[in-house]
Amino acid sequence: MTAVAGEGSRAVPEPPGDAAVIRLGSGGPWEALYGYSRVVRAGQSAITAGCTSTVDGRVAHVGDAAAQTAQAIRIGLDALAEVGAGPADVVRTRMYVTDRMYADEVGRAHNAVFGAVRPVATMVVVAGLIDPDHLVEVELEAWLGDR
Repeated sequence: MTAVAGEGSRAVPEPPGDAAVIRLGSGGPWEALYGYSRVVRAGQSAITAGCTSTVDGRVAHVGDAAAQTAQAIRIGLDALAEVGAGPADVVRTRMYVTDRMYADEVGRAHNAVFGAVRPVATMVVVAGLIDPDHLVEVELEAWLGDR
């Protein structure tokens, strides 16, 4: 995939190498600055970067870990959809929370989306995230099989 990078750009220019790798950005505030993609599909796998409750460059749902989790998962699933994956394709999730007290509400928000899918999951308490209003960050990995 070839595209011009910049603010609002979905596609990320391909470095030389495997044409089977697709890299897409969301235009989020840190992607171009820090040099990463929102989602990468490499063959049968699709992986998101860490997704937070950042909408239009601002933290949404300040103080509400469950709502931030739901928003972050939606952002991750939207990115996966761009490369052909849906919620049922998710095989692994990682959740990073800034305080142990958020574990239950984050886990329940995860269950609301993935309860029937039951991917493997990890939840880790971290010292902090890039914005002090972020309470949770989520990563998703999907398996697309022969698609």
